[in-house]
Amino acid sequence: MTPKSASAAVPGAPEPAWDVARLFPPQGVWSEEEFLRLPGNRVAELDDGRIEVLDRPSELHQLLVAYLYRALLDFVSGSGMGTVLFAPFPIKLWDGKLREPDLAFMRREHADRRHQSYWLGADLVMEVMSPDDPKRDSEVKKAEYARAGVPEYWLIEPLAETVTVLVLDGKADQYAVHGVFRKGQTAGSRELPGFAVDVQALFAAAN
Repeated sequence: MTPKSASAAVPGAPEPAWDVARLFPPQGVWSEEEFLRLPGNRVAELDDGRIEVLDRPSELHQLLVAYLYRALLDFVSGSGMGTVLFAPFPIKLWDGKLREPDLAFMRREHADRRHQSYWLGADLVMEVMSPDDPKRDSEVKKAEYARAGVPEYWLIEPLAETVTVLVLDGKADQYAVHGVFRKGQTAGSRELPGFAVDVQALFAAAN
């Protein structure tokens, strides 16, 4: 029995959300314009015509993102180096591919790539790895960000309590490991010289 028929069996029952879903395009044919017009603030991404709605973040995830956002914002704000945003906000990697990294930074000199509804790429992105689907961040998005030419990618692994900093090497579409940083170490950036995060302090702030 579909939700629609179940509703019809009860006089005066409210219209099910299933009928609302019928107003949207089917999977595989979503356009960028339709994706960008989606209402609400749930984190969703566009993957070659398919909408991917992500799970709600955990408290641990949000505390880690909040710490990193404050650290990055404090570093770039004083010099007017650029702009930092946090999800949900789309980053267009290429036509038909819009991701919403946990944090994204764009240099001031690339301000022409900033738009009100999305950014065209980024100069640095950060993702806190999901324990339910770690390969999404460590493999899928890693390959996509590299292909899109994002110079630096920070991957935070809550279970291992590590910060991996990846940078584009000589090949335009492949990351090299700049460093894997653990408690007692400081994670540093190549693209933003001087920007560093105390790994122990990062994870302590999330407890």
